[in-house]
Amino acid sequence: MRLTPLALIATALLSGCATGPQRFPVQATRFHYDAVAQRGSVLVEPLPGGAPASIEYKTYAAAVEAELLRLGFTPPRPGAKAEYIATVGFTRAPQPLPPRRSPIQIGLGGGTGGGGWRGGSSVGGGVSFPVGGSGAGEGVVTELSVRLRHGADAVWEGQAQSLTDTTSPDADTPSIAARLAGALFSGFPGDSGRTIEVR
Repeated sequence: MRLTPLALIATALLSGCATGPQRFPVQATRFHYDAVAQRGSVLVEPLPGGAPASIEYKTYAAAVEAELLRLGFTPPRPGAKAEYIATVGFTRAPQPLPPRRSPIQIGLGGGTGGGGWRGGSSVGGGVSFPVGGSGAGEGVVTELSVRLRHGADAVWEGQAQSLTDTTSPDADTPSIAARLAGALFSGFPGDSGRTIEVR
């Protein structure tokens, strides 16, 4: 079945609109004073002076602890003092998503002579317009910060942040926490002072 010109335009419009949620990379920056080559027991706790630990905080703390255990740190033995303390903080703030431009464009017109849809004459220049582009949607910026102390000394710290499309299936707190923590501890301890992007 051959599509008419109007049907072709409608198909292009639909394909341009059928786009999923936007996905943004995580930006992570780490600072450290040594390579933190020696692993040990670690206790994860909130930033001092903050509010009592909420369920949401515990989700971020659990994601950080999972990454530290993956790297070879261990939970402290019952009644024993941890060799390392990891303090965890996070912030969330709404932010509009940037406009999304569709890669699909339709051109109309262009010169005189045998152009156009039906092979007839067309007059003047042409015009093209993007299909399926949309305005800003709703997003949320989340930042995760971690400081690792060995005794009284801070030996490593880092921050990771990303913009999340609230319509995304992985916009829930556990998914965001795991994604930020995974990026923050990627290549631990990382290059001090360098910002990386993790997709």
